[in-house]
Amino acid sequence: MGINQQIADWLESRWVTPAYSGWLLGGIALCFFGAAINTMAGWLYVLSGVSFALLGLAAVLPARVLLGLNIRRHSIEPVSVGDELTIELQIENQTTQAKTLLQVQDLLPFVLGQPVQTPIETIAPKDSYKWVYYYPTQRRGVYRWHNVQLRTATPLGLFWCRRHHHVPAKAIVYPTVLPLTICPLVDELGQKDTAQVYSQQRFQSAIEGLTRSLRPYRMGDPTRLIHWRTSARYGELQVRELEVITGGQEIIICLDTGTWQSDNFEQAVIAAASLYFYAQRQQLNVKLWTALTGLVQGDRVVLETLAATEPGEASANNLPTNPLLWLSQNPISLSTLPSGSRWVLWSHVSSFEPKTLVNQNYPGFLIQTKQPLQLQLQQPLR
Repeated sequence: MGINQQIADWLESRWVTPAYSGWLLGGIALCFFGAAINTMAGWLYVLSGVSFALLGLAAVLPARVLLGLNIRRHSIEPVSVGDELTIELQIENQTTQAKTLLQVQDLLPFVLGQPVQTPIETIAPKDSYKWVYYYPTQRRGVYRWHNVQLRTATPLGLFWCRRHHHVPAKAIVYPTVLPLTICPLVDELGQKDTAQVYSQQRFQSAIEGLTRSLRPYRMGDPTRLIHWRTSARYGELQVRELEVITGGQEIIICLDTGTWQSDNFEQAVIAAASLYFYAQRQQLNVKLWTALTGLVQGDRVVLETLAATEPGEASANNLPTNPLLWLSQNPISLSTLPSGSRWVLWSHVSSFEPKTLVNQNYPGFLIQTKQPLQLQLQQPLR
């Protein structure tokens, strides 16, 4: 932005700045005034005086038009990457005079996109104007911005006046959740008990008394929850709905937030969200851990945590002592995992062999960044 534009913006925000027509009328008025001095013609003095009077009036009225306007913002519902944010503003006219020919601009943060503006023809006295627009999202994150500006050149169009309103906004864009149909990485980790390994018969008897109700089988339900006797009676599969979570082990998905390559970290966030919700569909007790937030649980909390997390925000200290599912780009970190853990590793070193750092009690797999992430998360453990 040039120095002239900076001066014009400063004037427009604090007083007014001339429009093109204002500069033109000002130049004509000066010409009339100069000619009047040279010729001493009274009619030239009149024309120059009327022109200067119009300029003075046009410089005062736009600022008065913007007085008495208030802006309220409705809360913005979170969306997933690729969906559109619904942004709603309410411009209220608190005066007894109509406000006409306004321009409203919502100053979005540059990381989200360009500012969005709309014209308003008129707002009746003691009335309001609702502005709703939809903005596409391309990247997860928590976005905040604070300013909305009102701009007008009414009634004569000779001077522009702009005023900023502090209207805080917060928009949350969740990461993509891949629809995993199977994930051996989670399934095998969820079959073991934290204290000891129970036989399948004892596990089934342990959940027998915790059944709350039965419902028809839905695609993706674990087969261990099917109530076979009732299914035979009704002629269709019936699944137990349990009073408590029946997963044998508390599954902790840990996202390393140390040093990452940007593209790899975005894939890791998507993987963490997808694994979390897959484990939930399997009715396992699953939590998310990051070094900054610690353990969190619950759909909305987990999604907001993953939306806000960034690489390099914290190093992986004080890992949970229970077996965990570790997502990282650092191969050295695999040797420090608790016994019984699993891992998913992003690495740019093609010759890296994880077995040189961990033993067979730490199964996992490398992610190939050029292959579809969903297919790789559903692959069997090596």
